[in-house]
Amino acid sequence: MDKQPPDYHRFSVAPMMDWTTRECRYFHRQLTRKALLYTEMVTTGALLFGDVERHLRFDEAEHPVALQLGGSKPEDLAKSSVLAQQWGYDEVNLNCGCPSYRVQNGSFGACLIAQPELVRDCVKAMRDAVDIPVTVKHRIGIDDADSYEHMLHFVGTVAESGCDTFIVHARKAILGGLSPKQNREIPPLIYEYVYRLKREMPDLTIVINGGIKTHAECEAHLEHVDGVMLGREAYHNPWLMAEVDSRYFGEQDSLQNRQQAVEAMLPFIDAELAQGQRLFYSTRHMMGLFLAQQGAKAFKRYLSENAWKKGAGSDVLAAAAELIGEPARPAA
Repeated sequence: MDKQPPDYHRFSVAPMMDWTTRECRYFHRQLTRKALLYTEMVTTGALLFGDVERHLRFDEAEHPVALQLGGSKPEDLAKSSVLAQQWGYDEVNLNCGCPSYRVQNGSFGACLIAQPELVRDCVKAMRDAVDIPVTVKHRIGIDDADSYEHMLHFVGTVAESGCDTFIVHARKAILGGLSPKQNREIPPLIYEYVYRLKREMPDLTIVINGGIKTHAECEAHLEHVDGVMLGREAYHNPWLMAEVDSRYFGEQDSLQNRQQAVEAMLPFIDAELAQGQRLFYSTRHMMGLFLAQQGAKAFKRYLSENAWKKGAGSDVLAAAAELIGEPARPAA
Protein backbone atom coordinates (compact mmCIF):
# COMPACT_ATOMS: atom_id res chain seq x y z
CA MET A 1 0.00 0.00 0.00
CA ASP A 2 1.20 3.53 -0.76
CA LYS A 3 2.28 5.08 2.52
CA GLN A 4 2.41 8.65 1.21
CA PRO A 5 0.19 10.78 3.46
CA PRO A 6 -2.67 12.58 1.72
CA ASP A 7 -3.11 16.34 1.59
CA TYR A 8 -4.81 16.58 4.97
CA HIS A 9 -1.48 17.69 6.45
CA ARG A 10 -2.07 21.09 4.87
CA PHE A 11 -4.00 22.02 8.04
CA SER A 12 -4.10 20.04 11.28
CA VAL A 13 -4.93 20.46 14.96
CA ALA A 14 -2.16 19.52 17.36
CA PRO A 15 -2.38 16.70 19.90
CA MET A 16 -2.96 18.30 23.30
CA MET A 17 -3.12 16.43 26.58
CA ASP A 18 -6.55 16.54 28.27
CA TRP A 19 -7.90 18.66 25.40
CA THR A 20 -8.03 16.73 22.12
CA THR A 21 -10.27 14.03 23.52
CA ARG A 22 -12.79 12.29 21.28
CA GLU A 23 -15.49 14.74 22.41
CA CYS A 24 -13.26 17.65 21.41
CA ARG A 25 -12.40 16.05 18.08
CA TYR A 26 -16.05 15.41 17.27
CA PHE A 27 -16.78 19.08 17.93
CA HIS A 28 -13.86 20.22 15.78
CA ARG A 29 -15.03 17.92 13.01
CA GLN A 30 -18.31 19.84 12.83
CA LEU A 31 -16.26 22.93 11.97
CA THR A 32 -13.98 21.37 9.35
CA ARG A 33 -14.40 18.18 7.34
CA LYS A 34 -10.87 18.21 5.93
CA ALA A 35 -8.36 19.14 8.64
CA LEU A 36 -6.39 16.33 10.23
CA LEU A 37 -7.23 15.83 13.91
CA TYR A 38 -4.95 14.19 16.47
CA THR A 39 -5.61 12.32 19.67
CA GLU A 40 -3.97 13.20 22.92
CA MET A 41 -0.63 11.45 23.29
CA VAL A 42 -1.20 7.83 24.34
CA THR A 43 1.72 5.87 25.78
CA THR A 44 2.55 2.42 24.53
CA GLY A 45 2.19 1.14 28.07
CA ALA A 46 -1.38 2.40 28.28
CA LEU A 47 -2.25 0.41 25.16
CA LEU A 48 -0.28 -2.76 25.82
CA PHE A 49 -1.18 -3.05 29.50
CA GLY A 50 -4.29 -0.88 29.88
CA ASP A 51 -7.79 -0.28 28.56
CA VAL A 52 -7.38 -0.20 24.77
CA GLU A 53 -10.99 0.71 24.07
CA ARG A 54 -10.92 3.68 26.43
CA HIS A 55 -7.85 5.09 24.71
CA LEU A 56 -8.62 4.28 21.07
CA ARG A 57 -12.41 4.51 20.71
CA PHE A 58 -13.51 7.28 18.36
CA ASP A 59 -16.46 8.20 16.18
CA GLU A 60 -16.27 7.48 12.46
CA ALA A 61 -17.16 11.11 11.83
CA GLU A 62 -13.73 12.12 13.15
CA HIS A 63 -11.83 10.97 10.05
CA PRO A 64 -9.19 11.91 9.11
CA VAL A 65 -7.81 11.27 12.59
CA ALA A 66 -4.32 10.32 13.77
CA LEU A 67 -3.15 8.55 16.91
CA GLN A 68 -0.12 10.06 18.61
CA LEU A 69 2.02 7.58 20.51
CA GLY A 70 4.53 8.13 23.29
CA GLY A 71 7.23 5.52 23.66
CA SER A 72 10.83 4.62 22.90
CA LYS A 73 10.89 0.84 22.45
CA PRO A 74 10.60 -0.26 18.81
CA GLU A 75 8.73 -3.46 19.59
CA ASP A 76 6.16 -1.71 21.80
CA LEU A 77 5.65 1.07 19.27
CA ALA A 78 5.18 -1.48 16.50
CA LYS A 79 2.54 -3.35 18.49
CA SER A 80 0.77 -0.10 19.37
CA SER A 81 0.83 0.98 15.72
CA VAL A 82 -0.87 -2.28 14.77
CA LEU A 83 -3.60 -1.44 17.27
CA ALA A 84 -3.94 2.02 15.69
CA GLN A 85 -4.43 0.46 12.28
CA GLN A 86 -6.87 -2.16 13.59
CA TRP A 87 -8.97 0.55 15.21
CA GLY A 88 -9.12 2.49 11.96
CA TYR A 89 -6.83 5.46 12.50
CA ASP A 90 -5.60 7.22 9.37
CA GLU A 91 -2.09 7.82 10.68
CA VAL A 92 0.13 7.07 13.65
CA ASN A 93 2.51 9.74 14.95
CA LEU A 94 5.51 9.43 17.25
CA ASN A 95 5.89 12.13 19.90
CA CYS A 96 9.42 13.53 20.02
CA GLY A 97 8.42 16.93 21.34
CA CYS A 98 6.74 16.74 24.75
CA PRO A 99 9.05 18.23 27.43
CA SER A 100 7.13 17.23 30.58
CA TYR A 101 9.03 15.64 33.46
CA ARG A 102 6.73 12.62 33.45
CA VAL A 103 7.47 11.97 29.80
CA GLN A 104 11.22 12.46 30.34
CA ASN A 105 11.12 9.91 33.14
CA GLY A 106 9.66 7.48 30.64
CA SER A 107 12.56 8.21 28.26
CA PHE A 108 10.38 9.46 25.43
CA GLY A 109 9.03 12.75 24.12
CA ALA A 110 11.49 15.59 23.47
CA CYS A 111 14.44 13.79 25.03
CA LEU A 112 14.39 11.43 22.03
CA ILE A 113 15.81 14.25 19.90
CA ALA A 114 19.17 13.35 21.48
CA GLN A 115 18.84 9.80 20.12
CA PRO A 116 18.08 10.06 16.39
CA GLU A 117 19.27 6.51 15.67
CA LEU A 118 16.83 5.13 18.24
CA VAL A 119 13.99 7.19 16.75
CA ARG A 120 14.95 5.90 13.30
CA ASP A 121 14.74 2.32 14.57
CA CYS A 122 11.42 3.00 16.31
CA VAL A 123 9.88 4.51 13.20
CA LYS A 124 11.17 1.71 10.98
CA ALA A 125 9.59 -0.87 13.30
CA MET A 126 6.32 1.04 13.19
CA ARG A 127 6.37 1.36 9.39
CA ASP A 128 7.20 -2.31 8.97
CA ALA A 129 4.21 -3.25 11.12
CA VAL A 130 1.46 -1.18 9.43
CA ASP A 131 0.28 0.19 6.10
CA ILE A 132 -0.97 3.55 7.39
CA PRO A 133 1.43 6.55 7.38
CA VAL A 134 3.85 6.91 10.28
CA THR A 135 4.94 10.48 11.05
CA VAL A 136 7.10 12.24 13.64
CA LYS A 137 6.40 15.39 15.65
CA HIS A 138 9.45 17.03 17.19
CA ARG A 139 11.01 20.25 18.45
CA ILE A 140 13.81 22.05 16.62
CA GLY A 141 16.19 21.01 19.41
CA ILE A 142 16.72 20.49 23.13
CA ASP A 143 18.82 22.39 25.65
CA ASP A 144 22.20 23.25 24.08
CA ALA A 145 21.66 20.89 21.13
CA ASP A 146 19.64 23.56 19.40
CA SER A 147 21.50 24.45 16.20
CA TYR A 148 19.96 23.98 12.78
CA GLU A 149 22.64 21.36 12.09
CA HIS A 150 21.45 19.32 15.09
CA MET A 151 17.89 19.36 13.76
CA LEU A 152 18.98 18.52 10.23
CA HIS A 153 20.95 15.54 11.54
CA PHE A 154 17.94 14.35 13.55
CA VAL A 155 15.52 14.59 10.62
CA GLY A 156 18.00 13.12 8.14
CA THR A 157 18.69 10.16 10.39
CA VAL A 158 15.02 9.46 11.12
CA ALA A 159 14.20 9.80 7.41
CA GLU A 160 16.44 6.76 6.79
CA SER A 161 13.51 4.74 8.20
CA GLY A 162 11.38 5.78 5.22
CA CYS A 163 9.42 8.36 7.22
CA ASP A 164 8.68 11.30 4.97
CA THR A 165 6.48 13.55 7.12
CA PHE A 166 7.80 15.66 9.99
CA ILE A 167 5.73 18.05 12.09
CA VAL A 168 8.15 20.59 13.56
CA HIS A 169 7.38 22.70 16.62
CA ALA A 170 9.60 25.69 15.88
CA ARG A 171 10.85 26.05 19.46
CA LYS A 172 13.51 24.08 21.25
CA ALA A 173 12.62 22.31 24.49
CA ILE A 174 14.48 23.06 27.70
CA LEU A 175 14.36 19.80 29.63
CA GLY A 176 15.51 21.13 32.98
CA GLY A 177 14.01 24.07 34.83
CA LEU A 178 10.99 24.90 32.66
CA SER A 179 7.46 23.61 32.99
CA PRO A 180 5.57 22.39 29.89
CA LYS A 181 3.71 25.72 29.86
CA GLN A 182 6.96 27.68 30.02
CA ASN A 183 8.37 25.50 27.25
CA ARG A 184 5.51 26.67 25.05
CA GLU A 185 6.29 30.32 25.71
CA ILE A 186 9.90 31.04 26.71
CA PRO A 187 12.12 29.42 24.07
CA PRO A 188 11.94 31.65 20.99
CA LEU A 189 10.21 30.57 17.82
CA ILE A 190 12.65 30.09 14.95
CA TYR A 191 10.46 29.55 11.92
CA GLU A 192 13.42 29.97 9.56
CA TYR A 193 14.82 26.62 10.74
CA VAL A 194 11.65 24.92 9.52
CA TYR A 195 11.62 26.83 6.23
CA ARG A 196 15.27 25.92 5.64
CA LEU A 197 14.58 22.27 6.43
CA LYS A 198 11.98 22.20 3.66
CA ARG A 199 14.35 23.93 1.24
CA GLU A 200 17.16 21.50 1.94
CA MET A 201 15.00 18.37 2.12
CA PRO A 202 12.31 19.14 -0.49
CA ASP A 203 11.17 15.52 -0.83
CA LEU A 204 9.91 15.49 2.76
CA THR A 205 6.51 16.76 3.85
CA ILE A 206 7.24 19.46 6.43
CA VAL A 207 4.49 20.82 8.69
CA ILE A 208 5.13 23.84 10.90
CA ASN A 209 3.75 24.23 14.44
CA GLY A 210 4.14 26.75 17.24
CA GLY A 211 2.64 30.16 17.99
CA ILE A 212 0.36 30.27 14.94
CA LYS A 213 -2.88 32.16 15.60
CA THR A 214 -4.41 33.56 12.40
CA HIS A 215 -5.22 32.51 8.86
CA ALA A 216 -2.90 35.23 7.61
CA GLU A 217 -0.04 33.59 9.51
CA CYS A 218 -1.03 30.16 8.19
CA GLU A 219 -1.02 31.39 4.62
CA ALA A 220 2.36 33.06 5.09
CA HIS A 221 3.86 29.82 6.43
CA LEU A 222 2.42 27.84 3.52
CA GLU A 223 4.61 29.88 1.21
CA HIS A 224 7.53 27.96 2.72
CA VAL A 225 6.27 24.59 4.01
CA ASP A 226 3.67 21.95 3.17
CA GLY A 227 1.34 22.32 6.10
CA VAL A 228 0.44 24.17 9.28
CA MET A 229 -0.57 22.77 12.64
CA LEU A 230 -2.47 24.88 15.16
CA GLY A 231 -2.60 24.06 18.84
CA ARG A 232 -4.07 26.19 21.59
CA GLU A 233 -5.48 28.82 19.27
CA ALA A 234 -7.64 26.18 17.59
CA TYR A 235 -8.89 25.11 21.00
CA HIS A 236 -9.55 28.55 22.49
CA ASN A 237 -10.93 30.03 19.26
CA PRO A 238 -12.47 27.03 17.47
CA TRP A 239 -14.56 29.06 15.04
CA LEU A 240 -11.26 29.81 13.31
CA MET A 241 -11.59 26.33 11.80
CA ALA A 242 -14.91 27.10 10.12
CA GLU A 243 -13.00 28.57 7.15
CA VAL A 244 -10.39 25.83 6.85
CA ASP A 245 -12.08 23.76 4.16
CA SER A 246 -12.50 26.66 1.75
CA ARG A 247 -9.16 28.35 2.48
CA TYR A 248 -6.87 25.32 2.36
CA PHE A 249 -8.73 22.53 0.56
CA GLY A 250 -10.87 24.29 -2.04
CA GLU A 251 -14.11 22.88 -0.65
CA GLN A 252 -17.26 24.47 0.71
CA ASP A 253 -17.29 25.16 4.42
CA SER A 254 -19.70 23.08 6.48
CA LEU A 255 -21.27 25.77 8.65
CA GLN A 256 -22.51 29.29 8.10
CA ASN A 257 -22.72 30.37 11.73
CA ARG A 258 -21.82 29.29 15.24
CA GLN A 259 -25.36 28.32 16.16
CA GLN A 260 -25.18 25.57 13.53
CA ALA A 261 -22.17 24.17 15.37
CA VAL A 262 -24.26 23.92 18.53
CA GLU A 263 -27.10 22.25 16.63
CA ALA A 264 -24.68 19.74 15.12
CA MET A 265 -23.44 18.72 18.58
CA LEU A 266 -26.84 18.08 20.15
CA PRO A 267 -27.44 14.55 18.71
CA PHE A 268 -23.90 13.50 19.63
CA ILE A 269 -24.35 14.79 23.17
CA ASP A 270 -27.72 13.06 23.52
CA ALA A 271 -26.09 9.78 22.48
CA GLU A 272 -23.25 10.31 24.94
CA LEU A 273 -25.68 11.07 27.77
CA ALA A 274 -27.59 7.90 26.97
CA GLN A 275 -24.34 5.98 27.53
CA GLY A 276 -23.90 7.56 30.96
CA GLN A 277 -21.49 10.33 29.98
CA ARG A 278 -21.73 13.68 31.80
CA LEU A 279 -22.60 16.78 29.77
CA PHE A 280 -19.51 18.67 30.90
CA TYR A 281 -17.18 16.25 29.10
CA SER A 282 -18.49 17.57 25.78
CA THR A 283 -19.33 21.18 26.55
CA ARG A 284 -15.98 22.01 28.17
CA HIS A 285 -14.43 21.94 24.70
CA MET A 286 -17.01 24.37 23.34
CA MET A 287 -16.40 27.28 25.72
CA GLY A 288 -14.58 29.33 23.10
CA LEU A 289 -17.11 28.87 20.30
CA PHE A 290 -18.57 32.36 20.68
CA LEU A 291 -15.27 34.09 21.46
CA ALA A 292 -15.54 37.88 21.02
CA GLN A 293 -19.27 37.65 20.22
CA GLN A 294 -21.96 39.51 22.14
CA GLY A 295 -23.18 37.20 24.88
CA ALA A 296 -20.03 35.02 24.92
CA LYS A 297 -19.44 35.56 28.63
CA ALA A 298 -23.03 34.65 29.45
CA PHE A 299 -22.71 31.50 27.31
CA LYS A 300 -19.59 30.38 29.15
CA ARG A 301 -20.99 31.27 32.56
CA TYR A 302 -24.22 29.35 31.96
CA LEU A 303 -22.32 26.24 30.88
CA SER A 304 -19.85 26.55 33.75
CA GLU A 305 -22.67 26.76 36.27
CA ASN A 306 -24.94 24.07 34.85
CA ALA A 307 -23.19 21.55 32.59
CA TRP A 308 -21.46 19.74 35.46
CA LYS A 309 -24.70 19.13 37.40
CA LYS A 310 -25.97 15.59 37.71
CA GLY A 311 -28.68 14.93 35.15
CA ALA A 312 -27.79 17.94 32.99
CA GLY A 313 -28.96 17.35 29.41
CA SER A 314 -28.30 18.81 26.00
CA ASP A 315 -31.02 21.36 26.70
CA VAL A 316 -28.43 23.10 28.91
CA LEU A 317 -26.22 23.68 25.87
CA ALA A 318 -29.19 24.80 23.80
CA ALA A 319 -30.22 27.25 26.53
CA ALA A 320 -26.69 28.61 26.78
CA ALA A 321 -26.63 29.22 23.03
CA GLU A 322 -29.93 31.06 23.21
CA LEU A 323 -28.14 33.69 25.29
CA ILE A 324 -26.24 34.57 22.10
CA GLY A 325 -29.12 34.90 19.67
CA GLU A 326 -31.32 32.49 17.78
CA PRO A 327 -32.39 29.27 19.55
CA ALA A 328 -29.98 26.42 18.92
CA ARG A 329 -32.64 23.72 18.64
CA PRO A 330 -35.58 24.47 16.34
CA ALA A 331 -38.96 24.36 18.02
CA ALA A 332 -40.84 21.08 17.45
